[in-house]
Amino acid sequence: MLRLTRLSAVALLSALAIFAVAKPLNAAIPQGKSRFAKLDGNRIHYEDHGKGREAIILIHGWTCDLSFWRGQIPDLSKRARVIAVDLPGHGQSDKPQITYSMELFARAVDAVMQDAGVDRAVLVGHSMGTPVARQFYRKSPKKTLGLVIVDGPLRPFFDKKMMDGFIAPLRGPNYKAEAAGFIDGMMGPEVTPALREQIKTSMLSTPQHVAISAMGEGMADESIWKQDTVNVPVLAVLAKSAFWPADTEQFFRSIVPNLDYQMWNGVTHLLMKQKPKELTDAVIAFLDKQQLLKK
Repeated sequence: MLRLTRLSAVALLSALAIFAVAKPLNAAIPQGKSRFAKLDGNRIHYEDHGKGREAIILIHGWTCDLSFWRGQIPDLSKRARVIAVDLPGHGQSDKPQITYSMELFARAVDAVMQDAGVDRAVLVGHSMGTPVARQFYRKSPKKTLGLVIVDGPLRPFFDKKMMDGFIAPLRGPNYKAEAAGFIDGMMGPEVTPALREQIKTSMLSTPQHVAISAMGEGMADESIWKQDTVNVPVLAVLAKSAFWPADTEQFFRSIVPNLDYQMWNGVTHLLMKQKPKELTDAVIAFLDKQQLLKK
């Protein structure tokens, strides 16, 4: 059975996952209204903070949920209406036996916006949330005011053969043990044992069929990696790491004409939890510079 090197594991989950390194994962998000939209007969859960026809939409990463944005919601909601989404199969959303594609996730974001009465939004996507946001933009450019990429990819890190190798250990009956080891290999010494268990408990609560489909079918879909131009303002905040190729900024700029590109030192893929205020400030500065979501 394939075992991941540490760098390979970092690269894969950095493209797919998000871990909390601050408050307990089950803490309530303050002052939000819990609501459900419908998509194909299934419920899509979201938290609604504020009012208005324009909003910031927060999209989490692989096997995670909307609570991972708690460090950004309080201050962002002072700037604009904020909606945090549990993607299908995650959090409190329904978890049917279906294909969990980026197209499905993008449709879920649209269903939430319609249910919430939001006409246009700035989409903030972490990790896997980045291709979700980009797919939404492809389908609904007039509903997209801008994008914020939080350590997420605009091109695949692996070919299909490598991706299949990563997924193979997660497909069997020992999924939770394999996934727990996979997650353990991603966390550095700054993560305490108690927090490590909280992280694993949260991520492992997403069903195996959802995790495998989102990674193996969703992220492996070549159509989501087309190099079509993104013609809305984009902020990209990436954590400096060996898994980002040397030409990452050049590649991003080849796709995004109006790009604010930032590579942060001293943080990991979990930068929204390591530096919650700094990320929030960066997003607000981007909104101000681009004159988006003005109150």
